[in-house]
Amino acid sequence: MHSLNARLGLAASLVLATFLGLTGWALDRAFRDSAETAVRERLQAHIYGLLAAANLDRRGNLTMPESLPEERFTRPGSGLYAQIVRADRTVAWQSPSQLGQTLPVPPQMQPGEWLFTRLQTADMHNLFVLAFGNSWDLGRRSVNFTFSVSEDPEAYLAQVARFRQGLFVWFAVLAVGVLIAQGVVLRWGLSPLRRVERDLAAVEGGERDVLSGDYPRELRGLTDNLNALLKTERGRLARYRDALADLAHSLKTPLAVLRGAGSQTTQATDLELLVREQTERMSQIVDYQLQRAATSGRTTLMAPVALAPLLQRIFNSLEKVYAERHLTLMLNADSTLQFRGDEADLMELSGNLLDNACKWAASRVTATAHLHDVAGSQELLLCIEDDGPGIAPEQRAAVLGRGVRVDSTMPGQGIGLAVARDIASAYGGHIDIDHSERLGGARVCAHLGGS
Repeated sequence: MHSLNARLGLAASLVLATFLGLTGWALDRAFRDSAETAVRERLQAHIYGLLAAANLDRRGNLTMPESLPEERFTRPGSGLYAQIVRADRTVAWQSPSQLGQTLPVPPQMQPGEWLFTRLQTADMHNLFVLAFGNSWDLGRRSVNFTFSVSEDPEAYLAQVARFRQGLFVWFAVLAVGVLIAQGVVLRWGLSPLRRVERDLAAVEGGERDVLSGDYPRELRGLTDNLNALLKTERGRLARYRDALADLAHSLKTPLAVLRGAGSQTTQATDLELLVREQTERMSQIVDYQLQRAATSGRTTLMAPVALAPLLQRIFNSLEKVYAERHLTLMLNADSTLQFRGDEADLMELSGNLLDNACKWAASRVTATAHLHDVAGSQELLLCIEDDGPGIAPEQRAAVLGRGVRVDSTMPGQGIGLAVARDIASAYGGHIDIDHSERLGGARVCAHLGGS
């Protein structure tokens, strides 16, 4: 079942049916118990009347008056019957209403004992029966009798049937009303989801840029994440377009130089040097634009990345690359430190900064990472320090540009810090360069916002 409305409707209907079924059963049981209690109390009143009318002589013979307290006892087939049984299970008296019928004899009751039950007649007809044990004191001896009154359950069954019919009608009306109310409530409750669907369709059709409706609190997390995803995808698409445009524009000059060199009379060595220089420049441009376009940027949908293991992996790789220099690489980061970002971005940024530090370090490089609060949100601060010659203040802004190298004798293309700068910018942050008070060389800090 792919409809959320249908699922909720079916679930609510099943709950309603179960509730009404259990409630109906409980009400029916309570009514039957109440009706049976009323029957018992009525039969008990009849027994008290028979006890008051009964007369026992000195010989133990029981006599009953011809006129009884209840007229139905004297009318045959009235549905109300009475009999008095001696202790030896012989019938001492039975009401005229029992004429032509054989009723079951109830168990012998002890004096003062009551029994309310149902007994079956010979023609398989059920009767309500209330029996009471009574004892008469005749001086030196006592005589025990069991008084019993039986009643046909026809009136009781008719009463229960009327109650069940009324209960069914009212429950049916209630069920229809609740189902209608449930449909209205479900439609009203799910209307924000339909509004989100319409707004998404508007975004897809280009009518809107983001989901900007007044959504309930329960949907704001979803809509905020969708807006973050839309923003990230638009930013990524814009970076791809900008990178392609910049790539095309940046390649025009080296291509024009190579095209012009072919028509000019130059020596082979000069031509080779020119071609090498321009191809290296084009390679540098392509690498930079590819790294820039591949930056994912910040989004709340990304899973947290454990930074300490990531930095340790980079350290392990750099220790192999610069093994002949015997550099000491130190990591200061909590093992539980996490940042919500793209692992490839963090790997690229950290790798570029650490590789740059290792190129210039004399013997030591340290990396420090921690989170701190900035304007109500968590910002990641990653600082890389080395004990190299450092970067002069007047050159610190320039080295963050593409293709700028402080020393051309060092290997590289001069795009590492520029790529790191672009990644930090994609995460709403920036990169600072200053002097390392601890190691004496350069201190490069990347600020990444919104963790």
